[in-house]
Amino acid sequence: MDNNTIVLATDHAGFELKEAVKKSLLELGFEVKDFGALEYEPTDDYPDFINPAAKFISENDNAMGIIFGGSGQGEAMAANRFKGVRAAVFYDGPDEIINLSRLHNNANVLSFGSRFIDAERAKELIKQWLSVEFEGGRHQKRIEKLDSY
Repeated sequence: MDNNTIVLATDHAGFELKEAVKKSLLELGFEVKDFGALEYEPTDDYPDFINPAAKFISENDNAMGIIFGGSGQGEAMAANRFKGVRAAVFYDGPDEIINLSRLHNNANVLSFGSRFIDAERAKELIKQWLSVEFEGGRHQKRIEKLDSY
């Protein structure tokens, strides 16, 4: 998995935001692996898209993903069931949450609640999130404990 590839997944609730983010990532020179939804379908279910994306991330070291839903909560819960996936939910709280999710928790998935954030703000936060490196140190043993189950 190339560090320049970003995994995306959503259901209907995050479809519009995913498409805007996808376009932005491509313009920034990232490759995108899109697990869908590939079209708006109001009756689809997020596990159908999030689970394959999370499975891919769990099987590919250094893979990074961005997932979307109405709240982002269920999507993060689904993703976090896969070993090695550490999904952090972000609504539109303090930007420091974005940094800490990477610095202290080595989050490899960012989950957006599309009902709580607009596309321009999400794009800026993604750039910020992708630029932060895991701090390691005392946090490393916690990550190892999370990933050992």
